[in-house]
Amino acid sequence: MTGPTTPWALPRLVVAASASGHGKTTVATGLLAALRRRGLTVSPHKVGPDYIDPGYHALAAGRTGRNLDPFLVGADRIAPLLRHGASVPTPADVAVVEGVMGLHDGAVGRGDFASTAHVARLIDAPVLLVLDTTAQGRSAAALTLGMAAFDPTVRIGGVILNRVGSPRHETLLRDALAEVGVPVLGAVTRAAEVAAPARHLGLVPVAERAPESLAIVAALAELVESTVDLDAVLDLARTAAPLRVPAWDPVAAVGGPAGGDRPLVAVAGGPAFTFSYAETTELLTAAGADVVTVDPLRDPALPAGTRAVIVGGGFPEAYAEALAGNATLRAEVAAFDGPIVAECAGLLYLGRSLDGAPMCGRLDLTARMTGRLTLGYREAVAAANSPVARTGDAVRGHEFHRTTTDPGHGERPAWRWNGAAHGFVAGRVHASYLHTHWAGHPDAARRLVEACR
Repeated sequence: MTGPTTPWALPRLVVAASASGHGKTTVATGLLAALRRRGLTVSPHKVGPDYIDPGYHALAAGRTGRNLDPFLVGADRIAPLLRHGASVPTPADVAVVEGVMGLHDGAVGRGDFASTAHVARLIDAPVLLVLDTTAQGRSAAALTLGMAAFDPTVRIGGVILNRVGSPRHETLLRDALAEVGVPVLGAVTRAAEVAAPARHLGLVPVAERAPESLAIVAALAELVESTVDLDAVLDLARTAAPLRVPAWDPVAAVGGPAGGDRPLVAVAGGPAFTFSYAETTELLTAAGADVVTVDPLRDPALPAGTRAVIVGGGFPEAYAEALAGNATLRAEVAAFDGPIVAECAGLLYLGRSLDGAPMCGRLDLTARMTGRLTLGYREAVAAANSPVARTGDAVRGHEFHRTTTDPGHGERPAWRWNGAAHGFVAGRVHASYLHTHWAGHPDAARRLVEACR
């Protein structure tokens, strides 16, 4: 096993495409499952803030899917977080990183910052480009050549042809790619595509469709096994240079556990609240807390001894009636006097109602679905002291929702960005639409544990 500062020759690659919807998730998830079937320990990762794809990755790989997002955590933490994720609970044999959007698409107005290409450079990994070949012939080679030439520091080591129409189409594509010297490592026909069910914010999370999700992952494994040269993929992954940075360490990030007892922190989970980053639990544990999961759909009460509650993101709008039906837990959350931290879906759950269904009533707001998507990175400043931030603390986060609240913020808002107030701080409650990655501001974990005491 590699030590924390020993160079580690971790085979790895990044699965990318020229745009969203071209098959990255299909190929990445299928690769993870197929490589696992070979007996390899595979570490799954996702570029960007997305919570749903890592759920499918985790199911395929048999270990936690983790995000690599330079905007949320800082560019200098990306390689250490990769090494950390590939090291726990055991060292991986290979890491597969699924990209986001198109290869060179970064945060709006920031060039390629936080793009798939940016992350590929930060982790010094080759790119496996997924090509949607619908209605394309030799132009697929020109597209590949242009993607490579646009940033020569990003190495495209091979392509997977996706949505190939016929054997003749495949031959045409392979011949064209050979002309530009890019190897074809696989070809997936249109008829062989496997689709996961979608919803208004993307794919339906794994936790909501466990049996169906298992079947989808199995089908993706078989698809990749039958259409992709896995030996060639592994050879490409092995061309990555050794990782020379130490692994990210949650204990070091929070400065170690403070003295005193270990408070119990309950984190909402289950099908309605599936959006969370693994590092949140790791940081809370490192700061001296014990973390347990509570399912607001099914659990009638908070775990005995709970001292703080975290309610993250998810799809409560799809479970509003069921959440409303668990009246005993709603009443306990409403009366709970410890710190409560809520993000997006958690904000809705703490309000009085969601699309007319009663929620906890801890915050004086109503919420409803809309037809408008609010999406994007945010640079926020804490507008009030709370269990996770001090007034003036700067954080980076992400918004992704089709709901709205009335009012839009409290008398004491949680954050300010773009000159406006957002969210609610009420007593020991901190709630807003902003999703944050605590590896980017680990003091939130220490502050929450201290607030428990």
